[in-house]
Amino acid sequence: MTDRYYPQIKVCGLTQPDQAVACAQLGADAIGLVFFEKSPRNVTIQQAAAITAALPSQVSAVGVFVNPSRETLIQTVDRCGLDIVQLHGSESPEFVADMHANRSTRILKALFTAKSPGMTAAGNYDVTGFLVECGQGTLPGGNAKTWNWALAENFGRHFPLILAGGLDPDNVSRAINACLPDAVDASSGLELSPGIKDIEKVAGFITRVKQTEPLYQARHKIIRPILSSLQ
Repeated sequence: MTDRYYPQIKVCGLTQPDQAVACAQLGADAIGLVFFEKSPRNVTIQQAAAITAALPSQVSAVGVFVNPSRETLIQTVDRCGLDIVQLHGSESPEFVADMHANRSTRILKALFTAKSPGMTAAGNYDVTGFLVECGQGTLPGGNAKTWNWALAENFGRHFPLILAGGLDPDNVSRAINACLPDAVDASSGLELSPGIKDIEKVAGFITRVKQTEPLYQARHKIIRPILSSLQ
């Protein structure tokens, strides 16, 4: 494995195979698919399966769930060929432990600065990594809200960190500088409309993330491979 000195990149909220492939070709490490009916980016199992089938093998398909039942989660993972599960609700450590005991799928857990579960709960979860955002707004996700990303700096020293919440091409460099995450996650900040990406914004976002490499090298921070293996 080659050391990498800029964050892994997840583009979330994809709804169309061609856009997912375009994001992968631009350098995204993972594509996020939302399985939450109240979200304007919600996808069906059929839509998601078409997207995962189109992705190159090195790009991970991440399914985003909010308080799913065990049966729904397992069925969706299997039918859609998901590589990673992102639990974005109030799922318990016991729920995560049960999934680990019965499945080999990698699990990410969302933690929040403005609601529970907060960052102090991280030690209770046995997961591949944590996505941290503010948790404000009407939906469980970031709701395009920026926040004080520096609040996650200490957390990222101790736990694998995916930074999310209001990220776009104009602010991602500042966000990364604030806390040196292992990965970044963007959705609405890269869109033309909900579920439809602006590919030029995606390209700009990925370019700016890669430009933070000197910052990581200067601080001797090596990326933990949360979203996919690093080639």
